[in-house]
Amino acid sequence: MTTEPLSPKPSDGAATLLTVWKAAQARLKGGRIDSPAIDARLLLEAAAGASRMDILTDPYRVVTPEQHTAYEAMIDRRLKREPVSRIVGKKGFWKIMLNVTPDVLSPRPDTETLMDVAMLAFAKTQAFSAIDLGTGSGAILLALLAERPAAHGVGTDISTEALAVAKENAANLDLNDRAAFLRTEWAAGFGDASFDLVLSNPPYIPTDHIPTLDPEVRDHDPHLALDGGPDGLQAYRDLAPEVKRILKPGGVFAVEIGWDQGPQVKALFEAQGFADVKVIKDLGERDRVVTNGPDPRTNPIPQE
Repeated sequence: MTTEPLSPKPSDGAATLLTVWKAAQARLKGGRIDSPAIDARLLLEAAAGASRMDILTDPYRVVTPEQHTAYEAMIDRRLKREPVSRIVGKKGFWKIMLNVTPDVLSPRPDTETLMDVAMLAFAKTQAFSAIDLGTGSGAILLALLAERPAAHGVGTDISTEALAVAKENAANLDLNDRAAFLRTEWAAGFGDASFDLVLSNPPYIPTDHIPTLDPEVRDHDPHLALDGGPDGLQAYRDLAPEVKRILKPGGVFAVEIGWDQGPQVKALFEAQGFADVKVIKDLGERDRVVTNGPDPRTNPIPQE
């Protein structure tokens, strides 16, 4: 059984979802952009108000001149190495969609390793308190609260602009009744033993490495969220004693790290008296998270 496209193939050579998508893929491929087909599709969805399913099932749908012009402008921006998330102002993380601006780090799939640990640490119906230190767009905290309806949490950041984005995302996801956001440095102002779960994706790029990053990161992510000091470890030196102070007895912490920072960050947390500290690898088999919580490799996340 075959499914006919919803729109007939135009006979006048009009621009369609299929033709403009294919042409954009060729431009991006020629510009040596990674994942040209995916990037071209995501930008077409935004420019033409189309869904992925529309492009697949209605490929001959005509694209208006205005939509085509907007799409070409988006492709031009991508060829200049502006990330898709910056062009469309949105980025998916875990199971949620977030607004992103130049004031916040664009969420990355690697950071979802933090979520793997959190999903194992607390059951779906369990009530607990969480804090996301350096919350940025609110991605980590909001993804967590969306999965754990009995939990509540706080996100902190020193950037007023970032907190505005996080608050907007919480409202869009209808999570603002369980998520609060506070301008402070890490956990300053919070009492001892306040939280069951402490999460953070701090800046961990050594200062002199930032100029060598891909243009998508170097030129479009806020350097405040990237710069980890001369050796990339300054945030962990600041965080380790604070995490120890605010974490409840028996609580779980998890922090994202650079691929080559596992032993050093593990040692910093062990020096604060944490036991059973381990380094968790991401899907690319690179060190990605330091935690005292469960290891997703040996404790598969249960189906819920």
